[in-house]
Amino acid sequence: MYCTRNVTEDLVFVGSDDRRLSMFEGTYGVPRGISYNSYLLLDEKTVLFDTVDKAIAKVFFENVKHVLNGRKLDYLFVHHVEPDHAATLEELILRYPEVKVVCNRLSFNMIKQFFDFDLDERAIIVDEDSLISSGKHNFIFRMAPMVHWPEVMVTYDKEAKILFSADAFGLFGAQNGNLFADEVDFERDYLDESRRYYANVIGKYGVQVNNFIQKISAFDIQIICPLHGFVWRKDLDKFINKYKLWASYTPEVKGVLIAYASIYGNTENAVQILASKLSEAGIKVDIYDTSVTAASFIIAEAFKYSHIIFASATYNTGIFVAMENLLHDIEAHNLENRTVAFIENGSWAPRSYKLMREIIEPLKGTKIIENKITIKSSLKENQLKEIEDLKDAIVKSM
Repeated sequence: MYCTRNVTEDLVFVGSDDRRLSMFEGTYGVPRGISYNSYLLLDEKTVLFDTVDKAIAKVFFENVKHVLNGRKLDYLFVHHVEPDHAATLEELILRYPEVKVVCNRLSFNMIKQFFDFDLDERAIIVDEDSLISSGKHNFIFRMAPMVHWPEVMVTYDKEAKILFSADAFGLFGAQNGNLFADEVDFERDYLDESRRYYANVIGKYGVQVNNFIQKISAFDIQIICPLHGFVWRKDLDKFINKYKLWASYTPEVKGVLIAYASIYGNTENAVQILASKLSEAGIKVDIYDTSVTAASFIIAEAFKYSHIIFASATYNTGIFVAMENLLHDIEAHNLENRTVAFIENGSWAPRSYKLMREIIEPLKGTKIIENKITIKSSLKENQLKEIEDLKDAIVKSM
């Protein structure tokens, strides 16, 4: 049975939610599910903006059939070939064999990598000089490489002032019947998942995101239709400004994120004492155990906070495995402009400080607070001054 909603009078949402997915891309936990968005325009010619993941194929094709109501499908615009948006592309071709596939040259080649159907006869290759009309609506294309694959493009509807933004401006989480961002308390309930989506899926490519935002700034955008999450029709500038902030690696909060890896609780104890002293000094603090909280959540917090403390036991003469994975993940996402301090622990050969620093220090704009703390098995009374000194150094650095 179909389930659709109108974005505008002639643009209909034909995507759906997947709440059974536990790991998006096999990497990022999505406890609140995810939406796969597709949009169908009913103009003189019909236009489908992207397909969906195979998980929601049944409801997607029911939605498309219902909205078309016997009309043929004229165009399919492919903004991003990743399978969560293109897995059902071949089945769509089988169901609507007359459809023309609008894509760029990189997308054209990538579609051929994923599928074996004859694309040559039905493809319309576009670039940034191209213009396609569906009747009342005229479409302009902009390439958005590495936001977050190299073939990504976006489409601007000149008449409706709609940006079809591919993976940009998306989020983790099902829509739960709420198509528009203004139908929920976005800042309270979804901003964190937007940041986590950005930081993990797109966060490595800040330069490319800035280039993309510069390109679309020439358009009068009244509605944003992303491929995940909510449609934006109010307060667009507020969300676009968040992207500008994240893309420039500018912290949202002057405060301290503490990520720790503790085996028997001794490293955790030092972290707790330091956090209490920072809080007493009026500094906002958030703490995460790397063995309990998945890296994607901590990476999102690293994009949020100005200061980060990494505290880890030494394990097999290296960094405790959960912490090591987090550090390499942060390194892979090119996090910049953070002030960092370290706490290490080791019963006979503390080495985690040196190894943690080697991973983090090369990141652009990183400032290291030199007041490191070394614990040998457990924190002693005479080390409380070291904790106090580290607290003072953090406060001074702010």
